[in-house]
Amino acid sequence: MFQHARRLFLSLGLAAATALGSAPPASAQIPYFRNMLAASQTKYAAIVVDAKTGEILYAKHADSPRYPASITKVMTLYLTFEALASGKIRLEDPVVFSPHATAQAPTKLGIRSGESITVSQAIQAMTTLSANDAAVAMAEKLGGTESRFAALMTLRAQELGMQNSHFVNANGLPDSRQLTSARDIAILSRAAMRDYPQYYHYFSQRSFEFRGRYINNHNHLLGGVPGVDGLKTGFTNASGFNIAISGVRDNKRLIVVVMGGPTTASRDQNAEDLLLVGFDVMRRRALGEKITIAQNLFEPELSGPVVRGGTEEGDADQDGLKIVLASAPASRASRVEIVEPRKGRAAAKEDPKAKKDRWSVQVGEFRSKSDAHEQIALVSKRFGQHLDGARGAVDKTGRTYKTKFSGLSEADAKGACRALKAKRLACMVISPAYTKRR
Repeated sequence: MFQHARRLFLSLGLAAATALGSAPPASAQIPYFRNMLAASQTKYAAIVVDAKTGEILYAKHADSPRYPASITKVMTLYLTFEALASGKIRLEDPVVFSPHATAQAPTKLGIRSGESITVSQAIQAMTTLSANDAAVAMAEKLGGTESRFAALMTLRAQELGMQNSHFVNANGLPDSRQLTSARDIAILSRAAMRDYPQYYHYFSQRSFEFRGRYINNHNHLLGGVPGVDGLKTGFTNASGFNIAISGVRDNKRLIVVVMGGPTTASRDQNAEDLLLVGFDVMRRRALGEKITIAQNLFEPELSGPVVRGGTEEGDADQDGLKIVLASAPASRASRVEIVEPRKGRAAAKEDPKAKKDRWSVQVGEFRSKSDAHEQIALVSKRFGQHLDGARGAVDKTGRTYKTKFSGLSEADAKGACRALKAKRLACMVISPAYTKRR
């Protein structure tokens, strides 16, 4: 059945690009996708993103809820890198393993309760072995408890624009409440390499030597596909086989996320094909063609079970959990929007209004001043009825520009933020007390 569908797919012409606007149809042949089985899985989702611009070159169920499995650790690592960059921790600092961390299911380092490793070793254990115990130990070091750290993960996800993500643990072991989407993983991957490039090399590490053990990275595309230099794999019964990769070719960087693959091999093939076709699209665009990756490449519907790999990142019997497929909202169909997390606190100006009218709503933070002003204009146009009387302004803090609306009462600020979040727009209410502390 699989071979028949593959022949049918090839017989349809199988150009992996479609013409946009009035551009002529693509004529050059682009490699076809080898793994048609992946598209049939109800767990499957994928996205291809230009890392520089955020443009989406391909998306399939990109906003549907999915279990992240061990790709969760990219967020744990993001917060670890944030702590390192701020000086809160150092690479040589100890990470002590509690009984809770020690009790995590494999894969893990197997450190005994009360023992410790360095922050650097914990990072490498997460990126290569995908050690569940190391992830929890790091979470407890940074957050005090894993549950508190998971709340910080969810908060940071929201600030980055990951609108479909919720975290309850630091390692990705099965929990029906822990959800994300292919788009959100692309946003997170893009943020990790953008915000902390000095630590991105950990995602490229193909092996890790620890106490006489030689540990290989689960990401077999590292070293196997030219240009691929990260990021992370994941697997549970509930999630299927997940991977987020990034690669560079001809000075162009792409991010590819594949979730819910039926096997390790098919997931890797699918991700590699998406990356190669994406690079070909970028090359042809440089020559003047207006194309993207075809949206119907996975249309042949096949069936097949998810085959366990047995060696990746944890496992559990959650096949009965329901995952509902959803189409991407039209407003989010063409670009991965990434909101930068708070980097610092700007000095507040005194507001002559009464205290009750000194509440603000922050709706984004950007590196570009023009992008910040565009956000003000967009929010004013779409949500002006909820922000009546508020003043939109852009405040520069360090190298970033915060966009916010000021002059609201507490009730109006909270009501406006609820309305914005209901439309999947990141929002944060700022109280007068918070402003004064800054």
